[in-house]
Amino acid sequence: MSSAVQDLLAILDIEPLDVNLFRGRSPQTGWQRVFGGQVIAQALVATVRTVDADRLPHSMHAYFILPGDPKVPIIYDVDRIRDGKSFTTRRVTGRQHGHPIFSMLVSFHAQEEGIDHQASMPDVTPPEKLPDETEMREKLLPSLPEPVRRYYERERPIEMRPVEIDRYAGKKYPEGNFNVWFRTVERLPDDPAIHQAVLAYASDLTLLDAALTRHGRTLFESDFMAASLDHALWLHRPFRADEWLLYAQDSPNLHGSRGLSRGLIFTRDGTLVASVAQEGLVRERRKS
Repeated sequence: MSSAVQDLLAILDIEPLDVNLFRGRSPQTGWQRVFGGQVIAQALVATVRTVDADRLPHSMHAYFILPGDPKVPIIYDVDRIRDGKSFTTRRVTGRQHGHPIFSMLVSFHAQEEGIDHQASMPDVTPPEKLPDETEMREKLLPSLPEPVRRYYERERPIEMRPVEIDRYAGKKYPEGNFNVWFRTVERLPDDPAIHQAVLAYASDLTLLDAALTRHGRTLFESDFMAASLDHALWLHRPFRADEWLLYAQDSPNLHGSRGLSRGLIFTRDGTLVASVAQEGLVRERRKS
């Protein structure tokens, strides 16, 4: 197993400290703040460990309160709000330096049968016809801005193949659609909770950047200061995060330095497995 995937699994395997109390650590990558997807995923793992295995998470609503310090562990405190006949509710708070930096409500549901429908997956280029990591490094990255090159050159646990890759070179997409195929670079254990946590982690990788697709801009540019403000994730159907998933994203609104982005996540056969929404700070830095 690659070191990047091992590191991701180690990050998600948070440490139990006491009943309802867990400790999560951050990778020492030199980042100035903790990646939001990591905090969402660790908080989800904390709540899963307080719920019976026959109930699966279906809804998460999170707020990022303060930037996380990657040098300090995050303490996750789970509040067992309700254990009902069909639904279970948990609140989890992440703390550092004595202050809450993150809060999330998670709802779990006992599996039921019922009427079924879903949105259709967009017709986009399949992942096999898009440049893989090696091809991107050799053919595409030299023509892209330096921050984009640095991001895609580093070893990562999740491989991403953007359909609209030329948006990083300034191309505008008036409809605002941004589609990204993703999967872990190696096979994961079969535990569904691991795949749910990895998807939660990945759901924050590109979503806020979708707010700039219409403008031919990207958050990789030094002109922008960006931060996730909140994040909502709904899990609909079973999936594996080590098989190709399509993240179909768009942004219906960008105003007042706040961008709203949303996404649907599909399996290769078009099954809708998750929906995501996020508002984030997209602020142009003031020039002196």
